[in-house]
Amino acid sequence: MSRSKSKRPRPSDPEAPSTVPPAPATAGEPIPATPESSELLASPPTSPAGAGVHPVRSAVRLWLSAYRVEVVLFLVAFAVLSSFSSQRFLRQSAAPHFIYQAQSWLEGRLDVDPQVLPNLEDWACVRLVDGHKVRCEGRPLRDDRWFVSFPSFPAVAMLPFVALHGYQFNDTSFGVFVGALAVALFYSLLRFLAQEGETERNRDDNVVLSLVLAFGTLFFYCAIRGEVWFGAQVMGVALTCLYVRNAVKARRPVLAGLFFSMAVLTRTPLVFAGLFFVLEALCPGPDRLAQLKALPTAWKPALRKLVLFGAGAAPLAALAAAYNVYRFGKPGEFGHSYLFNNRVNVDIDRFGLFNIEYLSRNLQAAFLKLPQVSLSPPRLSYDPHGLTLLLTLPLLVFLLVPRTRPRLHWSLWLTVAVCALPGLFYQNTGYMQFGFRFSLDYTPYLLLLFAIGGWSLRNRAVIAVLALGVLVNFWGAVAFRGYTEFVRNW
Repeated sequence: MSRSKSKRPRPSDPEAPSTVPPAPATAGEPIPATPESSELLASPPTSPAGAGVHPVRSAVRLWLSAYRVEVVLFLVAFAVLSSFSSQRFLRQSAAPHFIYQAQSWLEGRLDVDPQVLPNLEDWACVRLVDGHKVRCEGRPLRDDRWFVSFPSFPAVAMLPFVALHGYQFNDTSFGVFVGALAVALFYSLLRFLAQEGETERNRDDNVVLSLVLAFGTLFFYCAIRGEVWFGAQVMGVALTCLYVRNAVKARRPVLAGLFFSMAVLTRTPLVFAGLFFVLEALCPGPDRLAQLKALPTAWKPALRKLVLFGAGAAPLAALAAAYNVYRFGKPGEFGHSYLFNNRVNVDIDRFGLFNIEYLSRNLQAAFLKLPQVSLSPPRLSYDPHGLTLLLTLPLLVFLLVPRTRPRLHWSLWLTVAVCALPGLFYQNTGYMQFGFRFSLDYTPYLLLLFAIGGWSLRNRAVIAVLALGVLVNFWGAVAFRGYTEFVRNW
């Protein structure tokens, strides 16, 4: 599919030629810089009483005008998600692991205080036996060290708030905020891709697709719960949006590397999403084969981008590796091999964290599990091990028969494929859950595939599938009861 290579200069693009007159701004697009707007920002306030205030207000008005669609989407998503979060929104979840990790750092310790833990669900416990670090077994001992068994970046993001509120910080409302922000960031990514000529979607299409992410995928129920498992997945979506925006055409490799490291240190399977940047750096297309063949003689620009990407990712990666070595003795160990008294320990001891032995049950959780219908009495329920993606993300059917295959088609598909592998070979299906929640790691890439796939949102079949996805995930947001709700009286 051919496209014009010309594009409108944007204020965020420092290389845009100054001789091109600015195009009229449409809703949700940045306002181009003009002599009048520059003079407005630079001129002093006319009111004697408003010294120093007028330029700030003008800058805020310009920003709100440029990003008003993102702001509205954020507010709508926040209102709906907080409403569905209901009573959870008003209090801390029953699995606030990242709060305890952040508070322990503020107290000057790298482990967590076992005396204050709210429960013993999914915490890592390390015991020193003959100089070797092993998983705690039986009754906890005085010298055991306790840690959060998940990547640490969400705790970093919570640090300022935990510093103010301590152990009482509300991770549920924080998760709703991050969820609403992720919806706005996804719209911003879609708008950016449209401006770059990567999609032909207009503003209304991009708004609809952003709302599909919010309420027509498993993102819906994950964003309203708080809890360590779901909060990390929602933050991973937000960071994925920032990573992809900077990775497209490998244009901002340092920022792409930084957001990539944040995403990986939120959800470790996202380490495989690094393939997207590698493809954009080495063979952005459209003639990828020719670009790969030319690499032996034209490798320096690609190598430079990859080095800068590594430089952006390295600081957080080095800190995380050192932290893991201190806790568990291995740079790539985040704690799941040391889960205390957990039902999955038998499988981990026998097959490890990842094994082909787990593939069958994960495929069932992802694609074969169906709702459970009872007629006597009438009842509709779900399997807490999973629910087929054909119901929770029915747009998948259109990805198999795209109407167009533009430049990003294969980059996105390959990224989806490698990001899906860890969840399919992992020792846990994601239980307890509504739908195969590990798919949320690559759901943004799947929606981007639909965005570039050429299917009209006015197509009746597409509308029906969108409505089905929203209906199913509305059910999940209302009906899902997780593990912590069975052990705590809500």
